[in-house]
Amino acid sequence: DKVTKYISVGNSEPILSSLSTGHWLKIRARVKEHIEQMARELLETQALRMEEKKFHYINDADEQRQLAESFQYQLTRDQKRAVEEILGDMLEKKPMDRLLCGDVGYGKTEVAIRASLRAVSSGGQVAILVPTTILAEQHLQTFRKRLGEFGIKIESLSRFRSVQEQKKIVHRLAIGGVDIIIGTHRLLSADIKFKNLMLIVIDEEQKFGVKHKEKLKKLRAGADILTMTATPIPRTLYLGLGGLKDISTIMTPPEGRKPIKTIVIKDADDIVQNAIAKEIERGGQIYFIHNRVETIQMAGLRIHKMLPKARIAIAHGQMPETKLAKTMNEFADGQYDILLCSTIIESGLDISTVNTLIVDHATRFGLSQLHQLRGRIGRGSIQAYAYFLYNQTDLKGNAEKRL
Repeated sequence: DKVTKYISVGNSEPILSSLSTGHWLKIRARVKEHIEQMARELLETQALRMEEKKFHYINDADEQRQLAESFQYQLTRDQKRAVEEILGDMLEKKPMDRLLCGDVGYGKTEVAIRASLRAVSSGGQVAILVPTTILAEQHLQTFRKRLGEFGIKIESLSRFRSVQEQKKIVHRLAIGGVDIIIGTHRLLSADIKFKNLMLIVIDEEQKFGVKHKEKLKKLRAGADILTMTATPIPRTLYLGLGGLKDISTIMTPPEGRKPIKTIVIKDADDIVQNAIAKEIERGGQIYFIHNRVETIQMAGLRIHKMLPKARIAIAHGQMPETKLAKTMNEFADGQYDILLCSTIIESGLDISTVNTLIVDHATRFGLSQLHQLRGRIGRGSIQAYAYFLYNQTDLKGNAEKRL
């Protein structure tokens, strides 16, 4: 019972230690010290969070009503309940620590927008932590669109911003010139300071480690925290089920939403060609996921041979920031039929005209990742199709790994 299977990170080879030297004992002592220090920090942060909030929210009923009236959809029953629970928590004296759990595309962002309005209306600031630059830019556009009429100053911090732009935003944030800041891990940097942080929103929380989330908590121990996810990690779920974290769930899909038709099928040119041609024929767009940057150009040539007239754009995380942003914006504007990309679109991208997803070598992905990818399509009333492709080489390789 003392021996467990070694699971590598990134398929790296394990570094072996000789038991005849003190190297192994030093590693053990270092790890033990690190764990104890982290446990102390967790306890200290939690103890601070048990104290009363040092701020209070004003009655923003008029603003909330105005925001609700500008929403182009009808809130689902679960969305409405989640909004009521979260806004209710914000009025309590004890800091909020709530998990909002709902499937991809079920409206978690709208709930966060309404909570953010309350914080800013009360003179506070909001920090929204997201895992990718794509999601940061998507949220920036969504929040500005929904909250623009209230004169709220919203910015984003990610690698899409130049060093000079980031310095200006960080300075404005410290003096209260930014109301809502949306950012990636950049928000956890040492130079980030807030004038009056009231609300922290952590989106796609399964993408962040404990240290990331606790570091953000320590920025303002008394701030309200809203954690959002479609696939909660076991630790977060356990805290919720154990009563240490409140949970709101959104179980009902938006009105008119059709279930995505999912096809798991052996890779073949005719399958891919028909799937793409059908989507283009009905005026839609396609995500084609190929998660190997070194062979993504070859995948593009394959698609071009099948459909010479199809307009193909390529996007992945190793591209220069300006080129990546330009490509994504052009695809969103409908200048391309197919976005051939890595899993960079996994979090946050919301384009209603994209209703076919093709995942190349689907057996290389985890179930949670495939679920997130599939959630990028079918976000309207149009029937969406997800094709998970596999081939015999993939199946053989996975079988050998299990053995």
